[in-house]
Amino acid sequence: MFRILTVKDTVRVGPEKLGKGLKEALMESISEKYVGISDKTIGIVLAVVDIKEIGEGKVKPTDPGIHFETVFELLTYKPELHELVEGEVIDNTDFGAFVNIGPFDGLVHISQIMDDYVSYDKKTSTFIGKQTRKTLKIGDKVRARITSVSWGEQVRIGLTMRQAGLGNFVWIEEEKKKKRK
Repeated sequence: MFRILTVKDTVRVGPEKLGKGLKEALMESISEKYVGISDKTIGIVLAVVDIKEIGEGKVKPTDPGIHFETVFELLTYKPELHELVEGEVIDNTDFGAFVNIGPFDGLVHISQIMDDYVSYDKKTSTFIGKQTRKTLKIGDKVRARITSVSWGEQVRIGLTMRQAGLGNFVWIEEEKKKKRK
């Protein structure tokens, strides 16, 4: 889930940034410090949205930079259990499909792709349903539900597409057409 977090912190603006406007220099310094940080309590920091307050700058005797007490907003993304996500299949392997869901990639295990016996064609890197003949290939747009999130050196996200309204958007549209008839 995407969130805007308000943070209060002392931000150091290095001497190399002092020729810029204060807000621009602070935005750069905050971005360098926070963007890309991944933490299981807040998720991953994607961007600095805005600076709300800038306090008076202070200089320390041993540091040529200026330190500003600053209140700012960060855009974060934290995958939540049971959250619906949309993404693109970026890789298929014999054990499942990797789906890019923005800042992270998730894995749909082969057993969670569809309610059908699924086989994997290595030559075309495609999953095929035995009875339904539904396919899932690289580049397909999908909707999935997050079933597990594991924070460590890498964030591991488990996904399922075995529920109504989930899966390849082509399948979802086919189901809608069947229901209309």
